[in-house]
Amino acid sequence: MTPAGSLLEARALHKAYGPTPALDGADFSIHSGEVVAVMGPSGSGKSTLLHCLAGIIRPDSGSVRYGSHALTDLSDGRRSALRRTDFGFVFQFGQLVPELTCLENVALPLRLNGTKRKEAERQARHWLERLEVDGVAGKRPGEVSGGQGQRVAVARALAGRPRVVFADEPTGALDSLNGERVMGLLTDAARESNAAVVLVTHEARVAAYADREVVVRDGIAREMAGTA
Repeated sequence: MTPAGSLLEARALHKAYGPTPALDGADFSIHSGEVVAVMGPSGSGKSTLLHCLAGIIRPDSGSVRYGSHALTDLSDGRRSALRRTDFGFVFQFGQLVPELTCLENVALPLRLNGTKRKEAERQARHWLERLEVDGVAGKRPGEVSGGQGQRVAVARALAGRPRVVFADEPTGALDSLNGERVMGLLTDAARESNAAVVLVTHEARVAAYADREVVVRDGIAREMAGTA
C-alpha cells in the first residue's frame, strides 16, 4: 500500500519487451528526504522500474505520479522538462562530457535551464566543494580518478537542487573504499536538501545507506521486512 503524501509513486506497472515481461504489476513509493534502495538480480526489472519512475520510458500500463503530475500522461516534452528541473541522475560510469572541465560538467544542467554562466559556475563550485572534489574543477573527466569522476557526477546531479535523484548502480565501477565515500556524500547531501533518492543496486553494502529496501523479482516490487 502506498503511504499518504508520497512525492513519487507508481501503481501496477507493467512493461514488456516483446514477449518478455520486465515489470509485472510493480508498485513503488518514496517521500521527500528518503533514500530507497531498489534491489534485485540482473534482469529482474529494477532498472526498468527506475526508467519508468523517471519518465524516461512509458509503462505499457499502470500509473506514475510525481507530486501533482500524472507522469504517465505527460507529453515527451513535459517529461523531458521535469528531468531537467526536478530530477537528477547518477549513472554507473558517470557519463560526464569529456570535452568539458569538471566545473563545466556540473554547471551544464544549470546552464541548460537558463542560469547565467557566472552564477552557474558559482553554484557548481559549491557542489564540487561539498563533494570534496573542488581541486579537480579545471580538469577534464579523463584526467581524474574514477572515484573523483563519480563525485563530480553526484555534484552535477545535485547542482540543480532536484526533488528526486535517480542513482543507477552509482558505485558499480568503483572499489569498495571509493564506493563507500561516494555513497556517504550522496546520501548526506541529498538528505540535507530534502531530496528523495531512488537507488538501484545489487550490493547489500550500498543498500545499507538507504532508509528502506525494495526487492524487484520477476517484475514485482516487494518491500523488505523490517526496512520501513
